[in-house]
Amino acid sequence: MNYQQTIDYLFSQLPMFHRVGASAYKANLDNTIEICRILGSPEKKIKCVHIAGTNGKGSVSHMVASVLHTAGYKTGLYTSPHMKDFRERIRINGKKIPKSNVIAFVSTYRKSFEAIQPSFFEYTFGMAVKYFADERVDIAVIETGMGGRLDSTNVVNSIVSVITNIGLDHTQFLGEAPEQIAFEKAGIIKHSVPVIIGQTQDDVLPVFRKKAQANDAELIIADKFFKAVNARKTDGIHPLYQMDILRDGKLYLENLKCPLTGNYQIKNIVTSLQVVEVLKMNGYSIGSSHTHQGIRNVKKNTGFKGRWQILGKSPLIICDTCHNVDGIKEVVAQLNEMQFKNLHFVLGFVKDKKIESILKLLPKDAVYYFCKANIPRGLDQNELLTSGKRFGLYCKSYKTVNDAFTASKKEAGKDDLIFIGGSTFVVAEVL
Repeated sequence: MNYQQTIDYLFSQLPMFHRVGASAYKANLDNTIEICRILGSPEKKIKCVHIAGTNGKGSVSHMVASVLHTAGYKTGLYTSPHMKDFRERIRINGKKIPKSNVIAFVSTYRKSFEAIQPSFFEYTFGMAVKYFADERVDIAVIETGMGGRLDSTNVVNSIVSVITNIGLDHTQFLGEAPEQIAFEKAGIIKHSVPVIIGQTQDDVLPVFRKKAQANDAELIIADKFFKAVNARKTDGIHPLYQMDILRDGKLYLENLKCPLTGNYQIKNIVTSLQVVEVLKMNGYSIGSSHTHQGIRNVKKNTGFKGRWQILGKSPLIICDTCHNVDGIKEVVAQLNEMQFKNLHFVLGFVKDKKIESILKLLPKDAVYYFCKANIPRGLDQNELLTSGKRFGLYCKSYKTVNDAFTASKKEAGKDDLIFIGGSTFVVAEVL
């Protein structure tokens, strides 16, 4: 098979949660354990930073990987989903896994894997850890897919576990209550391995404390030690977030610059800095200049896209992959701080989201262009239209993301703002 045939096989033959939903979910690690056995246990040959959480785990993964890369470490990065190219999921020092490696992996293990009928995620996780082990990375940053306890990534040899935050998402699999979701995320906590909690959330903190104590794992709450102050943003085509960072009330980093300008990124920066500090305590040589440059160049170093990304001016066009209640709350709050004449939303969701909880958060004084991403799991645009009208939104529906985006650009004036989001796949089609 050539590369395109290989990718077609992966997408068409393997159940993929991000495309089809629940039918791809495996509520155990059996397949992953068997895949790793077939591959010669590569997951045991690499040291990992293991990152879970409802929101922010992608941003933290990319920032930590960028800092490690800047400090001179050969750094693997495994994330999901991808935007345009499957190979975005598996990188070393920012470079995507070569097409030849993807072809060779599938060709070599296809028959062995078909006997156990893995999901897309299980298959690609195996590809990632085998690639990282073969390339002898110094360290790998591994982002969970969903949850933690039963996530395929939960077989890795972690030297630090990270849980960014807890919010209501994937509740049909992880539980309806924050404490249930926290229990699933806490499943990545390993014996004697320090665990970093990104945000203080009093309702779920006892869940993490109990799990950490049972595993004799040091529990560190990032925002108890680190704080961002004097946060401000630069203007221009490529704006930056600038801030000073305090640690235990004392200046830790002055004028830290970050190209990720969503307000929510302050929380992710704080979490990332705590991860870096724990890595330093574990013998990794990371100076303040590496941290400065790693955060400043995260987009360049890791190819990070889709988080409060500015796509154009006059009108201002911003996309963000926010797709749950907490994410939408952050977006609406930031939009409320901005100045524009009229607001336009290009939005699409997946079928298993509780969109009523999201729609009631959206501003009434905006125009909505509802659409369906080109995936089986996408929510029908007309169903979304009906729900939007029920919540008093001025909305129209379009068959494709491109149709919706084109219509928004035709209707928007030069002083307006167009926001694109609701799903990673809507953003991916625009990008």
